[in-house]
Amino acid sequence: MSEMPTPAGPWTQSIRLAFYALLGLTLLAAASWLFSNIRQVPADSRAVVLHFGALQRVAEPGLLLSWPKPVDEVVMVPAPDRVIEHRVSALLRSPEALHADMRDDNNSDALAGSGYLLTGDAGVVQLDISVFYRVNNPEQYVLQGEHVIPALDRLVERAAVAVCAGRDLDTILVARPEMVSNETNLAGQRERLRSDVQRNIEQNLQRLAQAGSSPGITLERVTVQSTLPATTVAAFNAVLTASQKASQAIATASTDASVIRQKATQQADQTRQAAQAQAREKVAKAEADTAMITRLANAPHDPDLLARVYRERMAAILAQAASVITVSPQDDANLILQAAGQKEPSSK
Repeated sequence: MSEMPTPAGPWTQSIRLAFYALLGLTLLAAASWLFSNIRQVPADSRAVVLHFGALQRVAEPGLLLSWPKPVDEVVMVPAPDRVIEHRVSALLRSPEALHADMRDDNNSDALAGSGYLLTGDAGVVQLDISVFYRVNNPEQYVLQGEHVIPALDRLVERAAVAVCAGRDLDTILVARPEMVSNETNLAGQRERLRSDVQRNIEQNLQRLAQAGSSPGITLERVTVQSTLPATTVAAFNAVLTASQKASQAIATASTDASVIRQKATQQADQTRQAAQAQAREKVAKAEADTAMITRLANAPHDPDLLARVYRERMAAILAQAASVITVSPQDDANLILQAAGQKEPSSK
């Protein structure tokens, strides 16, 4: 009769189970590593395969089969029809400078000039630029790697400095309130500013490509937004407010002057009409008072009648005087007639 096998002890079973578990994990890890670079390339991307650090191929969207690391390294890059937006933060005012502006503490020249560009007429302006680009050469893009964005920032900064130095402040943005009405010209100036910045960046990208240092991107478009420093904006707003108030005061003064002129014209018309009416009234009264004398003088009547009427009228007129001196035209004798209530004067 054969002997039955002796059952393993608990420690032996534990060691065996641990070995099998470790073997399974090792096989699972090996399978995961072996199939780690078998992936799906998205439709908006491409895959650049590096074999031991050297460029091997570019995989289009779809299933990618490649050796795992460190044999092959797969780098995903945007597809050629995908437009990427990048805002150049280097042209913006730094957080330290903004904090110093809030505290009115700009003792440092670096903080005082941070984020500002000098114009051709010694003005100061700030440009907020965003670039839109495509990856046209994935190999060059992967070789440049993390240097693509810093290089693009430097190109944009250089273009912004060159464009601003060749223009005055008024052609970059509306720096005077009286220029606001010319919207067509201003739109053309802004478009020329944007196109000049884009042309400068494209020329620099071409120079890098000719020198063998192309970042592998092509510029699609550029957006440029120009602003003034906060203190300058406040000053221009004050000037605009003062101009508006001055225009309002001028309009009010013109209205008041028109009202006063109308009133003066009305008063002058009333005074002239009153004077003319009084003159006509006095002329009419004088004509009425002398109507009898005029008719007697023009009528062929007795001259003695005219003399008698004259004496009657003259007596009434002379009675109202305090004293009357009559002089004879034939000699130098004069007669002083006594008025009512006076002593009898001497006569000569």
